[in-house]
Amino acid sequence: MIFARGRALLLVIDMQERLLRQIEDAAKAAAGAITLAKCSKILGVPALVTEQYPEGIGPTLPGLSDALERRPAIAKRTFSCCREPAFLQGLAVAGRKQVIIAGIEAHVCVLQTAFDLVEKGYTVQVAEDAVGSRKNSDKLNALKRMQAAGIGITCVESAVFELLETSACPEFKQVLPLIK
Repeated sequence: MIFARGRALLLVIDMQERLLRQIEDAAKAAAGAITLAKCSKILGVPALVTEQYPEGIGPTLPGLSDALERRPAIAKRTFSCCREPAFLQGLAVAGRKQVIIAGIEAHVCVLQTAFDLVEKGYTVQVAEDAVGSRKNSDKLNALKRMQAAGIGITCVESAVFELLETSACPEFKQVLPLIK
């Protein structure tokens, strides 16, 4: 299914600086999440951000937080975002049924959230170049499990072009430098 900006939401899961230090290819995952955040803003796609135990682990990566316009993060202790009432409330307020996910760790919080979102009737795509795990083997395993369960595995550029729909839209020239 093609995602559309009027139906989509960006979900950034636990992209906290202290966690990212442990992630293989962290720079790639962070860059992908930042690109998605910047493009989503330009295209009017709302975003939700979570932080795992922020009082102990710390805040979202500063560059990503800036790209998300310092949007308040939803603090959680659960692995699945869907088990945090504040997240479910934010999701309901957004009113979007398509969710593009960026975040860490792919095999824990991203995977559990994606499964729970599908169970709740959402269509989910995970941007493989905007997620990470401490070990790439864990990330690959998670992506395979999600794909087998019907969750779309995409990449940042593909997700952005789906949201753009056409090079004739006014935002195309703003977005293009961000994905090149």
